[in-house]
Amino acid sequence: MLELRKAAERGVANFGWLASRHTFSFGHYHDPKQVGFSDLLVINDDRVEPGMGFGTHPHRDMEIFSYVLEGALEHKDSMGTGSVIRPGDVQMMSAGTGVSHSEFNHSREEGVHFLQIWIVPDRLRVAPRYQQTHFADAEKRGRLRLIISPDAKNGALGVYQDARVYAGLLSGAERAEFDLAAGRYAYVHVARGALRVNGIAMAAGDGARVREAGLLVFDGGADAEVLVFDLRPNELPGR
Repeated sequence: MLELRKAAERGVANFGWLASRHTFSFGHYHDPKQVGFSDLLVINDDRVEPGMGFGTHPHRDMEIFSYVLEGALEHKDSMGTGSVIRPGDVQMMSAGTGVSHSEFNHSREEGVHFLQIWIVPDRLRVAPRYQQTHFADAEKRGRLRLIISPDAKNGALGVYQDARVYAGLLSGAERAEFDLAAGRYAYVHVARGALRVNGIAMAAGDGARVREAGLLVFDGGADAEVLVFDLRPNELPGR
């Protein structure tokens, strides 16, 4: 079963320098029916103006990853990491016992558009860690490429949770399939463009809770970029 959540139903935050859309409750946006799904707690669709960003702030006991769609995101943290994240890059930070970081638009001329996603970890008080890698478009074209997994399989980034994240690019006649195992949930998020999932039309910003659906078929893509989360069969994070 697919439970669709349209992009226009998301929470909205606009601070001038930041325009954000919240799939789940975050900050000043609270919807008791939208407080996460399984171990997925946050999907924020953020657009940051040139030269602006999030000043240094702390996190602990959370798996946080950034997925850049357009532009370049500059990261600095208390672990001594400094990097620039561009389209195709995936950044994963395990906050563990505590880490402070900042995220700024690397450009003073162009905006940056990225997703920041939080997954609740399966363990607490681990040593903080930082990971970043690049997945070329060819790895995601017409298929779902594993980008995050607990065992860091096949070049994926590691996560402290029984969760896997796949990314795909689909257009025209391209088609991808995902066989959701019995007893598993999934969440589908369309990052941009449009496509169909089991015949259901989805556009940029749309998401869908998926419960024990078996085979998921992705087709009808129009410059689509999609993320698929393979999750434990829990309704809410931390359960």
